[in-house]
Amino acid sequence: MRSGGPSVTTSETNRRFLRLPTGRRAGPVRVAVVTPRPARRGPPTRTRAVTPPHRTPGGDVPPTSPGGDVPPTGPDGDAPQTGPDRDARPTRPDHDPGPTGPSGGAPPANPRPLRADALRNRQRLLDTAVRAFSRQGPEVTLESIARDAGVGIGTLYRHFPTREALVEAAYRSELAKLCAAADDLLARLPPAEATRAWMDRFVDYLATKQGMADALRLVIAAGTNPYAQSRDLLVAALTRLLAAGVAAGTIRPDVDPGDVLAGLGGMSLAAQGPEQRDLAGRLLDLLMAGLSRH
Repeated sequence: MRSGGPSVTTSETNRRFLRLPTGRRAGPVRVAVVTPRPARRGPPTRTRAVTPPHRTPGGDVPPTSPGGDVPPTGPDGDAPQTGPDRDARPTRPDHDPGPTGPSGGAPPANPRPLRADALRNRQRLLDTAVRAFSRQGPEVTLESIARDAGVGIGTLYRHFPTREALVEAAYRSELAKLCAAADDLLARLPPAEATRAWMDRFVDYLATKQGMADALRLVIAAGTNPYAQSRDLLVAALTRLLAAGVAAGTIRPDVDPGDVLAGLGGMSLAAQGPEQRDLAGRLLDLLMAGLSRH
């Protein structure tokens, strides 16, 4: 308030400021000052990246677990199996030498060679299986084969996961031995003698094949042809033997290996049993005389 000026009361000032009508008294004006509270600080909010669901080739989204996550898959993208597997077998080794068909599974693209002891175990199993299937038929138990071979049943299943795989591998092992014998005999004997000795082994091979006939039918029933490459391998072995004889001048050059193989098969069928082995020998001598170059 200035000295010397008109006196203005507080009530009048309030009425002017608040524009109250004249004659009405206004109470004291209270001004509330609101001070904003600082924001409460908590842990930073984490945002979760949302990955678009994987869609199948048909456009469907695979089901998720209750938590919203996609269930884990196996190496090939399949859902993992649950529950016990009654037919579970010990896993196979990284490399199973020798050809196997669908019944035995194909070896991996880059196989690792087996250790020497594993190779010995495998060969003992094959030799034992040949005798067992030839003498006792396809119903022989795999446990008895493993026991006679001196290995555990787990070792057998690691090499041969099914009965059909063991039968096929046993037959192919005998075929491989016969074909490899051609080179072994040529390294030790003159070509004509090596050819005649190989014919004796061929008779033994056919006798083993006949003994395993019932077991081999199981392999064929499983969708595999164990004889698919047999003829080609046998003709190739005979070709090496005859070519060596032709080069040495002891075997005729006009002989077809396929014809010789057919003649060997017929003679072996004519003298199958062990009691007819002498007859088989005489027939082989006649065949060899026809091959000789005079």
